[in-house]
Amino acid sequence: MLTSQRKQHILWVLKRDGNVVAKALSDELGLSEDTIRRDLRELAAEGLLQRVHGGALPVAAAEADFARRQQLAPDEKVAIGRAAARLVKPGQVVFIDGGTTAVQLARHLPASLQATVVTHSPSVAVELVAHAGIEVVLIGGRLFKHSVVAVGSAAMAAIARIHADTYFMGVTGVHAEAGLTTGDLEEAEIKRALMASAAETVVLASSEKIGAASAWVVNPVASATSLLVSPDVPARALAPLRKAGLAILRSDTGA
Repeated sequence: MLTSQRKQHILWVLKRDGNVVAKALSDELGLSEDTIRRDLRELAAEGLLQRVHGGALPVAAAEADFARRQQLAPDEKVAIGRAAARLVKPGQVVFIDGGTTAVQLARHLPASLQATVVTHSPSVAVELVAHAGIEVVLIGGRLFKHSVVAVGSAAMAAIARIHADTYFMGVTGVHAEAGLTTGDLEEAEIKRALMASAAETVVLASSEKIGAASAWVVNPVASATSLLVSPDVPARALAPLRKAGLAILRSDTGA
């Protein structure tokens, strides 16, 4: 089997099964694990998969820049944002992450709501400028332009001084074994700090993020309180996450 044929087969198995196990594939093809691992390295370098211990997972499509992410599953993100907004109760202090789904959450907060939103996302803060009942606390730091969020030591220090009721979290990948992941080291550290400073964490994830993984692990999936997804995500894709201890909320009901 030619190298190009092997790589196409690897990508086909990844699409079919949602993962690639190097040993199983080497046994199937009668090749050494070293050969399969070399193919996985090269495919990962091309951005076609995410290598993990023992094999590979689908690469997170949500690692694209902010402008391109706005084109990914826009209807799902509106539905998830609307459902997440219903989870914010009067008088609460909530963290809202950066990202396109988080912007939809801010956009759908009720006009009558009295609450405090803490965010490191200028995009989220701007959405709430005209919201009379919401006090906005904007976390500062170095602007990570790819995701349009503040990162760095100043942001970390500010987050550590706040206790929030709920953190509405965005990630690029949600996988039962690989965990909650994102595409940048500093972003992962900020998300971990936000989780540590909140009583509950609700992960907001459109369908392309389920079963995918990025390089930087935030925390295991069970460290979150719940995962809010759209009705479009198949039950079989969510089953491993339920088994790992993550409660699933559907955006069609908001509960």
